[in-house]
Amino acid sequence: MNKRKILKRLIIAAVCVVCAVVVFEIVVRVMMDSEMRSRDDWNVQVGEHQYTSEERAVSVYDASVESTISVSRIVPDEYEEDGFTYYDEDVQQRLGQQLMEIVGQDASMDAPLAILDPFGTGSNGLLLSFQTERRSQIRYTVHTTSAELPDYTAVAQSSADGNSFSRNHCFLLIGLVPGETNEVTLEALGERGRVQQTVTFTINMPEAISGYANQLDTSDGDSTAALTDGLYYAMGLGDYYGYTFFFDNDGVLRYEMVLEGFHSDRFLYTDGGLYTCVSSRKIALMSPLGQAVRVYDLGQYELHHDINWGPDGTILALVNDTEQDTVMDVVISLDPATGEVSEVVDFSELMDGYYGEMTHPVPITGGSFWQAGEDDWLHLNSVQYMEKDDSILVSSRETSTIIKVSDIGGTPTLSAFIGDPAFWADTPYADLCYAMDGDFVAQYGQHDVELVADDSLEDGQYLLRMYDNNYWSLSTRDGYAPELADSVSTSLTSGDASYITFYLVDDNTKTFSLVEQHAVPYSAIVSNAQEIGGNFVVNSGVAHQFGEYDSDGNLIRAFDYDCMMNGYRVMKGDFVGYWFQETDA
Repeated sequence: MNKRKILKRLIIAAVCVVCAVVVFEIVVRVMMDSEMRSRDDWNVQVGEHQYTSEERAVSVYDASVESTISVSRIVPDEYEEDGFTYYDEDVQQRLGQQLMEIVGQDASMDAPLAILDPFGTGSNGLLLSFQTERRSQIRYTVHTTSAELPDYTAVAQSSADGNSFSRNHCFLLIGLVPGETNEVTLEALGERGRVQQTVTFTINMPEAISGYANQLDTSDGDSTAALTDGLYYAMGLGDYYGYTFFFDNDGVLRYEMVLEGFHSDRFLYTDGGLYTCVSSRKIALMSPLGQAVRVYDLGQYELHHDINWGPDGTILALVNDTEQDTVMDVVISLDPATGEVSEVVDFSELMDGYYGEMTHPVPITGGSFWQAGEDDWLHLNSVQYMEKDDSILVSSRETSTIIKVSDIGGTPTLSAFIGDPAFWADTPYADLCYAMDGDFVAQYGQHDVELVADDSLEDGQYLLRMYDNNYWSLSTRDGYAPELADSVSTSLTSGDASYITFYLVDDNTKTFSLVEQHAVPYSAIVSNAQEIGGNFVVNSGVAHQFGEYDSDGNLIRAFDYDCMMNGYRVMKGDFVGYWFQETDA
């Protein structure tokens, strides 16, 4: 073959590589844009019109479902207008007022008042309201007659006054499978656990608004430990932004939470419900019935990656300040009582000895090339508040470092860097690096760093758990190359393992040590690890798999999910006191 032909083929190959990179970057940027975009179609389906409340500007329709009981739908009159959103306090209050009027009517258990998706926030949630002759709690079982799916049984948190037993019941029935014929059996249980009354009805549920599958593929591991009770909730699945999916232990979709956009990131429970992200610039307080009781607009701040409790009932959030060039490097505080939003830390100012002096925006040739041009020099992905010293711990993916900032209510001060000390050796922050106590490999690209309660520790010591991605990449700094262990991957798509990792951190000796570690499926980016009921729930986002593991890190069951690119987080909750209640019956 002559040199000209060889050169031609090399040029063609190079062009193909460049084109592939460009196409991939375009796809990823489209995905990132869709992640932050607000919903413009709420896919409201209604049947025959019943009546309109002119005062509240809402209308009541027959729900567009076939059912052996009467099912209605309450809809704001402006739902088809441009810019409409359910995550608006005025909309939610009007729906709530109309709902109060409806549920104030008498209804029996065998002919309950039924409202589909009463607040537009959960497509397959069915509100039931009725009275029983005696004080009881309501147990229900969902059986699908149109598909071979496992039954789902729960005891509803049905009493408005919080009592376990009541004559008046109003609750959101969780568990109806989208696109299937669901047979629901209601049982009124007396205080001694005996069934006082049984009622059965069927309802043909609409397909999931997202189009997501009704059941995930599952595979059992070697562990014989039991799965914990509850629902897994998947947040930020690529190409399904604007939804949070709830799956049972068999991988069946039991609830589709509909957001304005973005993804939930985390649930923060309080007496009035739970706080979560509902769009890229909104946090809402959600009631058990699905009402967004309060909606907080964050203005110029755009959410990313995490929210968590801060001091005195405030909520800390990782954000982009859209009025500056940097991204993923600001922490704000939201006061739910007043709605006030205040900046806690701008790391580009706090770390000005590193930012700008030693960093640059992401280049097209960087490991995070899909972010080319963005000034993502720190890339924070989790935040934790430490009450003892009024400090926060933030996880930085780009620097593979856990950073502690003290006195956030006064003068925020950098106080600890936890990770490979070599990264910071030639920076102004070398003296803040904690030493590694023991022979182990430091974390790389970590996500979801969590404080673990342990009363046995001395003052100044604390336990951290994280998802150690075990992935090294640095796109925003030149001239530094670490000495990596063979076990650390530099590939976005392949690696030996990621890890559930526990560190003991000692502020007194300025050291950290590895106390526990379990291998899990490899994921270069995103992902999380949670402890619940003695087990671990782990999401490996690039692998499109989450699983539940026993306390020794052995797999009990794995769940494979479909999405574009990756899935951000999967967590699990029992939702007792929110949707459900415990029972010995």
